Amino acid sequence: MKLRFISQGWQRSWRRLPVVCFILSLTLTLLLDSFIPIIAPIIAPGEHLNGDWAIAQTSRPEIRGVWMTNNDLDVMRNRAKLQEAIGHLKRLNFNTIYPVVWNSGYALYPSDVAQQAGIQPFVYKGDDGQDILADAIDQAHRQGLLAIPWFEFGFMAPPTSELALKYAHWLTQRQDSSQSSVETDGEVAWLNPLRPEVQQFITDLVLEVVTKYDADGIQFDDHMSLPNEFGYDRYTIDLYRKETKKEPPSDFQNPAWVSWRANKITAFMAKLNKAVKEKKPKAIFSVAPNYYDFAYKFHLQDWLTWIRKDIVDELIVQVYRSDLQSFVDRISSPEIQESQKKIPTGIGILTGLRNNPASLAQIQSQVQAAQSRNLGVSFFYYNSLWDYGPEPVAQRQSGFQTLFPTAALRTTSD
Repeated sequence: MKLRFISQGWQRSWRRLPVVCFILSLTLTLLLDSFIPIIAPIIAPGEHLNGDWAIAQTSRPEIRGVWMTNNDLDVMRNRAKLQEAIGHLKRLNFNTIYPVVWNSGYALYPSDVAQQAGIQPFVYKGDDGQDILADAIDQAHRQGLLAIPWFEFGFMAPPTSELALKYAHWLTQRQDSSQSSVETDGEVAWLNPLRPEVQQFITDLVLEVVTKYDADGIQFDDHMSLPNEFGYDRYTIDLYRKETKKEPPSDFQNPAWVSWRANKITAFMAKLNKAVKEKKPKAIFSVAPNYYDFAYKFHLQDWLTWIRKDIVDELIVQVYRSDLQSFVDRISSPEIQESQKKIPTGIGILTGLRNNPASLAQIQSQVQAAQSRNLGVSFFYYNSLWDYGPEPVAQRQSGFQTLFPTAALRTTSD
């Protein structure tokens, strides 16, 4: 009787075993989910990680950047202000800064390349005589942020700049021989991106930044291009005749003429990328153009082909508009969707200008629209994050905190 009782007890226990296992499994899952893991990221040699490890990292690299422009020089030139600014960006869970290094035909750092070209130094030194680019990169790395210097003006230079005056033969022109256009930055002339001397000069400047500084990459924007009405200078006409046995079309929007010039810029960008990678293999080769239809048709900037050819490591598309539906339409384009399958992709968002403030509600709605499509963001520009909006500074800073409640670590390996 006793043996039979034990056997029957085991039989009853065996029948209950699946239920017990299910309860134990559910309990263990709930307990594990109640903890927030601290993730120790793997950092390759030469990469940067300072400060505490980020908590609850996102599973994908997400761009959370801000451009630091000429309008931010009061911050960049003062070590204490810059340290405070970078620290604040870190607390708000930003992970990238894009400090300007090429503007108005001048290098905004001590450039041997520019001086050898006979262009007088136009260096914004810090209040203590420091190299502000080196300081910005160092401060960013101390806080665990990437620092990617930004070649803002690309092939563009004011007609009154030393570069345009000294090297007038480098400039391209329209059919009527005019050499300047009016852009958001005022009247500008355009260096001919097809000329070998221009390509070498830009390449030398870029490699100087990549090798002289501990930069995490280099960025070019919508000015690494050429307005479609330009390209009627003697050098370009002769090259087109030689390669096609034809005359350049009088219609500057002619598809074959557009494609030929765009392909030349693409070929240069491929060479530039190779030169950068030879000097610093992990450098992020970033571009921040306009939306594709505009960039290609009007500025000969075929950035989608650049991505398909693996020329680009990071894309940030400038979508500066106040209407939310128009903004959403642009960031939902097939080109952006294709890009984000290959490389970190983000949207450039305007946070305001002195004469054109952007409300916090507008900024938040655009960031949320980008995030819902798994896109990162970068803001134009630092001071306008807080200073030019209709809301008090404290309210705007609090609003940005809600956009990025957790950290999203980036490294050059992303």
